[in-house]
Amino acid sequence: MSLSKPNASAATVTTTRVSPSPASGLCVTCVDGCPGYCEVGRSALRGREVIYPQPFGKVTAGSEKDYPIDFSHFNIHGSCVGAVGIEANPDKAIFPAVDLSIEIGAGDRKIKMKVPFFTGALGSTEISRVNWEGAAIASAICGIILVCGENVCGMDANAEIKNGRVTKSPELERRVKVFKDWYDGYGMLLVQANVEDTRFGVPEYAINELGVEGIEIKWGQGAKCIGGEVKLPSLDRALQLKNRGYMVIPDPEDPVVQESSRIGVIKEFERHSRLGMVDEETFLREVDRLRKIGARYVTLKTGAYRPADLARAVKFASEAKIDLLTVDGAGGGTAMSPWRMMNEWGIPTVYLECLLHEYLSRLARKGAFIPSCAIAGGIALEDHVFKAIALGAPYIKAVCLGRATLTAAMVGKTHGQLLEETYGKGSKEYQEALLRTFIAAAQLKDKYGEDFQRIPLAAVGIYTYYDRLATGLRQLMAGERKFALDFVSRNDLFALTREAADVSGIPYVMEADMEEVEKILG
Repeated sequence: MSLSKPNASAATVTTTRVSPSPASGLCVTCVDGCPGYCEVGRSALRGREVIYPQPFGKVTAGSEKDYPIDFSHFNIHGSCVGAVGIEANPDKAIFPAVDLSIEIGAGDRKIKMKVPFFTGALGSTEISRVNWEGAAIASAICGIILVCGENVCGMDANAEIKNGRVTKSPELERRVKVFKDWYDGYGMLLVQANVEDTRFGVPEYAINELGVEGIEIKWGQGAKCIGGEVKLPSLDRALQLKNRGYMVIPDPEDPVVQESSRIGVIKEFERHSRLGMVDEETFLREVDRLRKIGARYVTLKTGAYRPADLARAVKFASEAKIDLLTVDGAGGGTAMSPWRMMNEWGIPTVYLECLLHEYLSRLARKGAFIPSCAIAGGIALEDHVFKAIALGAPYIKAVCLGRATLTAAMVGKTHGQLLEETYGKGSKEYQEALLRTFIAAAQLKDKYGEDFQRIPLAAVGIYTYYDRLATGLRQLMAGERKFALDFVSRNDLFALTREAADVSGIPYVMEADMEEVEKILG
């Protein structure tokens, strides 16, 4: 059985006329006269446009490939004995007492978070821009890390760039201000820097002009092996970004392309970031440079590259003593990645995390510095969070929620629009319906009083979703009798298949607890 679904997907708005061939995805009988419902057929008409999920700017997308092993191939142990991290007293060892707070960082540079999950990077894509306010306010309220992604300054139509360096970016200013206005001492804002951002001087601008404390070096992500890209709706926009130094395809300065754009043959352009070229000396020098220009926290985000590249990330992060290493597995969601690449490229999350655990363990045995780590890639619910932390214990401190966070934001925003259309914003009926719709809204209204009206419903949606995650995670941890995250370990999991056990080193279900069982029965 094929693990993939080539040639037809809801992501690319394509289908097949009859049952497809498993390998190629083409209809088993491809008929002359078919208008072309499949990806091959649509590509005969629109070419490169069909590479990407549709409709651009309004969707996130995640791989539909059925990987051989994922988090569902593990289950969480439960116990009826004792309690760890709290008095073993039925009146005290209750799930609301589970402590989900964590600290991330190196040495005395500690970032305190209320819960062990944070947002994926919201960068220069349209869907990130329009949902930034909700994500930023929710992150500040929830006390977590918020990551402002790559290319925000370079994509800012109103940015001022002199001699190749950004001197003003209203869009980045807006993003930083929204978070700071609601920040209450937990979590923090990181601003990513890729090749273009570094050339533009974004770290210097963010630190010196906007007071940003953390910079995240961007190597890649789990959805694609090339640099970040977005689509551009007009020739003028394409010309602006090419003039700023970006790769823009097709070339907007080509007279043939300009004429094709004028008559509607070319409906969109692509802006691409350059590939980073990683080596240890350059990385260590860049971390040192960022600290010298004022970055209090320096972190690294890497993707689902080959094992040798993961080893490089681990080794370089250890040598530089960075504050956080986030590793993103294949299959997770993104707003703008080639669809087939998202399905067929990269190491899936569980495999990647198992390799990460192995590499970190090797360094730990040598007495090397071990950075705080986070894992990302298709994580959405509380059992995923528990399993991801347990599978990577004691090194994985948190998980990164990209697509799931945006899903909550978009649903919250949509219901807010429906409430406004139905009741009129500000009416008594609207206020009552809002509280009925969002179960956690009453908590926020009680805490923030009149300021509750300033919280967008996208943020209320994320807060409500995160509250569910926190509650569910506390229940799972209490069931395993672990009342703080430091006590979660690989021993809290068992593998449901031999293959999952072989890949992870987690005991197969029929072999778990064997030594203790022998002691009890012997």
